Amino acid sequence: MNEQASFVQSRGITPSLWNLVWTFNLIALASFGGGLSAWSREVIVVEKQWMGEEEFLTASAMCRILPGANQVNLAVFIGAKFQGIPGAVAAVFGLTLIPVLIVLGLAVLYFQFHHLPSLQKILHGAAAAAVALTLAMAVKTGKKCLHGPIPMLLFLATFVMNGVLRWPLLLVLAIVGPLSLIWAWPRPATK
Repeated sequence: MNEQASFVQSRGITPSLWNLVWTFNLIALASFGGGLSAWSREVIVVEKQWMGEEEFLTASAMCRILPGANQVNLAVFIGAKFQGIPGAVAAVFGLTLIPVLIVLGLAVLYFQFHHLPSLQKILHGAAAAAVALTLAMAVKTGKKCLHGPIPMLLFLATFVMNGVLRWPLLLVLAIVGPLSLIWAWPRPATK
């Protein structure tokens, strides 16, 4: 049994299917307009304490490189961790149902009123809030996992290649991924 599983079991945490639906629904609604990763971390790691920081970061990183929507992948991972396949379905259902209904309703309204300048200003404000939440998550998680010069260099290289130079993500992963694995690969203890 891994350390996180024993931590969760020692605290008696095994969220029910309903709790998974409700929690992921709250994450989706609280992060409407962006910042889903930040809210997921805040709720799963800080509020619910279902996962530790490192396990969440590892799961989040894996979910980002897998095909599909990152947060849907994360919901599947977390739901399956606690309740197997029914948990994965419950978490995805909670994450997507209400937001899909809201987006459909907002789409109808947007196409009727998209020409209004005040609506454009509201959308710009929501985008700024989403960027701020993403930056806050990067700072909080960076404090936990960017210890030493190598992780910092890998982070900066990834940021520059993808964020500044706008290289395709697959190319950046093809460059940085192997370097990260080489750096993190377990080495035999020296005597």
